[in-house]
Amino acid sequence: MDNLVAATITLPASGPSVLACGAWLKNTVCITQDNQAYVSSLIGDLDSAEARLVLDNTVKRMCQTLNIKPEVVAHDLHPDFYSTQFAMAYATQHDLPIIAVQHHHAHIAAICAEHEITDAVLGLALDGVGLGIDNKPWGGELLHVKGSQFQRLGHLSPLIMPGGDRAAQEPWRMAAGVLFQLNRSDEITRRFSAQSAAATVTSMLQQRLNCPVTSSMGRLFDAATGLLGVNEIQAYEAQAALQLQQLAEQHGPVAALTQGYRISKDNVLDFLPLLVALIDCPQVKNDISYGAALFHATLAAGLAEWVKNAANKSKLVKIALGGGCFHNEVLLTALKNNLCSSQYQVLTARQMQPNDSAISLGQAWVVMQRKVTS
Repeated sequence: MDNLVAATITLPASGPSVLACGAWLKNTVCITQDNQAYVSSLIGDLDSAEARLVLDNTVKRMCQTLNIKPEVVAHDLHPDFYSTQFAMAYATQHDLPIIAVQHHHAHIAAICAEHEITDAVLGLALDGVGLGIDNKPWGGELLHVKGSQFQRLGHLSPLIMPGGDRAAQEPWRMAAGVLFQLNRSDEITRRFSAQSAAATVTSMLQQRLNCPVTSSMGRLFDAATGLLGVNEIQAYEAQAALQLQQLAEQHGPVAALTQGYRISKDNVLDFLPLLVALIDCPQVKNDISYGAALFHATLAAGLAEWVKNAANKSKLVKIALGGGCFHNEVLLTALKNNLCSSQYQVLTARQMQPNDSAISLGQAWVVMQRKVTS
């Protein structure tokens, strides 16, 4: 099909034909027919007119080539995504019902679709950002997912993003937010003296001006890279996290920091103690690669305990891991080792990638089940 369809996924049940329009980054679209899901080749990030035109043409060509007329349209919760706007325009033009699917629900649903699972799973979704049902940026989420429904069981402790989205490109800003949370604002300008905006960011934090909070694992990685001095400004998406992973690989495995995290009564997982260790530990100061390895090991230990607690409480044995952070083999391997030694069945991406390119598949599978069961 002229490389139009990158993956064909056999779903565990049939349903109405869904056109799912994907996310903003690493966009794909998915069209279903009966129990088959057809996921397009990677369209890419929708921040250019060219990519948006490719999305338009891809939907048209897939419908024609596959001879499918969508019966319902799915999209991300975020109203500003071009994929959302396209979905709304398409649904209006063709007089079709339209359903929004939360980003991290879609991540976990994509894993379920690939593994042909219809019963409940515990989902751990770790990525950069996705709009939550509370209209806040999520990205470190523990979810109970069953078909078209999900419940947020817990999340990572919120981090401050001074400058909003700009903090996602500049890890030193995430690090500055951590220093502020630790009542160490006086260290910001000294630690980040190369950044001309350091004093301004300190003032923003003190006044809480343009300082949203996020539960994102991606931003936690950014904060760590900023605090370790690995990366202050990224040249491309996820550069900082990749550099941290490479340093951890170079060093090799280390024991987790036993007091490096805490889990609150309302199931919020807080890695602030780990970040304190990255700042103050003499061994980290002498060897940044050790700091990177310690960060990964402690993340895996904290996440595993968090997941096991929730799995035992909810009596679930299937655990789905989705989101772009699971491209990180150091984190994924350590977490799987922590979980697979127990009685849990750990599910990860197979044909699809764990990142946002799988969102359209997840959206389609959620909506198919919603329409079937309603």
